[in-house]
Amino acid sequence: MPKASEIKKNNTIVFDGKTCIVRDIERSVPQGRAGGSIYRMRMYDVVSGTKFDETFKDSDMLEMADLVRRPAMFSYMDGDDFVFLDKEDYTPYHLHKDSIADEALFINDKTDGIQVLIVSEAPVALDLPMSVELEVVETDPSIKGASATSRTKPATLSTGLVIQVPEYISTGEWVKINTEERKFQSRGDKH
Repeated sequence: MPKASEIKKNNTIVFDGKTCIVRDIERSVPQGRAGGSIYRMRMYDVVSGTKFDETFKDSDMLEMADLVRRPAMFSYMDGDDFVFLDKEDYTPYHLHKDSIADEALFINDKTDGIQVLIVSEAPVALDLPMSVELEVVETDPSIKGASATSRTKPATLSTGLVIQVPEYISTGEWVKINTEERKFQSRGDKH
């Protein structure tokens, strides 16, 4: 069993009898306290979909959940469900749009590197690659001669995600986005 200080983002733990994915971790070191750091973890209950915060001392022992990660690709929408196909045996995994609302902003039929997280044989969440490429569908006209270090402007991407991009990016271009920080990384490859 790992200590709280060894838990990483997107690890799955058992907390209060529930299987939870750790979405975010904030570490703080209180002043004047003998001992170590405090870890505030934002967790997501994979069964109910409830999000909550919990605080642990660095030495608290946590139980890792029994979790399977399967490589998958987005296939189609079925009502309110996103359907992903297992890349090895083509098993379909249905995930409700509300349970993957944050991840859905980075998914299109070209997104590669997606993993479906499975607990007790049920798909419960997605793990995204570090970066994805999406098309810019709306932004102000590009400015000729704008340098890479110049100002940014908002751009709406094909999934509805809005990010800041450099002024030289124009509508119709593909951009690479860091999924964790939701930030522009670079121009995408030509599609």
